[in-house]
Amino acid sequence: MPVKIGNIDLGEFPLLLAPMEDVSDPPFRFVCKQNGADLMYTEFISSEGLIRDAAKSRQKLDIFEYERPIGIQIFGSNIESMREATEIASQAGPDLIDINYGCPVKNVACKGAGASLLKDIDKMVKMTKAVVEATHLPVTVKTRLGWDDNSKNVYEVAERLQDVGIKALTIHGRTRSQMYKGQADWSLIREVKRNPRVAIPIFGNGDVDSVEKAANWRLEYETDGIMIGRAAIGYPWIFREIKHFFNTGELLPGPTITERVEVCLTHLAKSIAWKGEKTGIFEMRRHYSNYFKGTPNFKEYRMKLVSLEDVASIFEVLEEIKGNYNEAEILQ
Repeated sequence: MPVKIGNIDLGEFPLLLAPMEDVSDPPFRFVCKQNGADLMYTEFISSEGLIRDAAKSRQKLDIFEYERPIGIQIFGSNIESMREATEIASQAGPDLIDINYGCPVKNVACKGAGASLLKDIDKMVKMTKAVVEATHLPVTVKTRLGWDDNSKNVYEVAERLQDVGIKALTIHGRTRSQMYKGQADWSLIREVKRNPRVAIPIFGNGDVDSVEKAANWRLEYETDGIMIGRAAIGYPWIFREIKHFFNTGELLPGPTITERVEVCLTHLAKSIAWKGEKTGIFEMRRHYSNYFKGTPNFKEYRMKLVSLEDVASIFEVLEEIKGNYNEAEILQ
């Protein structure tokens, strides 16, 4: 059975790319899409920023045809601002709108947005209803198990948000107080999925960083799909590898050094095309060590890559990397 969000057909057991601040921009989304991500989201966007027309928030609305289906994710603490931001985001032409009720970081959660709404379910429901009513697009939500171990209320959240019209729910298997520490607990995600009252797709998120885990958890926790975040940074091949295993039962070999360089070059080119040479080169610097993780004696190359300021020199160094490493030298 294909998984559907509204009229969007995601195929059987889709793999989603998580919205990640300062990571999930169009250049990064491009390489993840090339490797098989079925649904992607923008970085989360402040509703207040959109209403004030802040340049940074506006730029995050940029989406491209090749990314579809794509959702724009918004967050905020004021219901009216979220309603207005939904109207603005809908005009940017995404396939769906996603609400962030999961972000645990202080400058979001401590301002009454993101995961802090888990402490006020009534407000969360009102806010969600306002967003659903402000757009013709399907609305989805990303949240956590609860605020802390004493208030794991996602079971109730799922029912009540479905009742006001959301079309899918992604649950990160940690509480807000856990941040990103400890292990994600998917057992409560499975309970939500098994709830006979819940008919919308339920996606699991948290700690999926290997083909084996994706395959085992698909069976064990019965979700409709998996959202992958940190494991895709510098390793967009994870989508391809999981899909290949689901389709064939075989493990694909990891990317060769040539593939790593090629994808890194693509990412860099997209970054420059989207943000201009100076910013594009600067923002790409955070990705090099991830792309070449496990490559022996890479530090010298990384130091070069993060200090160079012109495209030709960076291309030269990347080509040199391709020539200087035996394909077998990458440590998985």
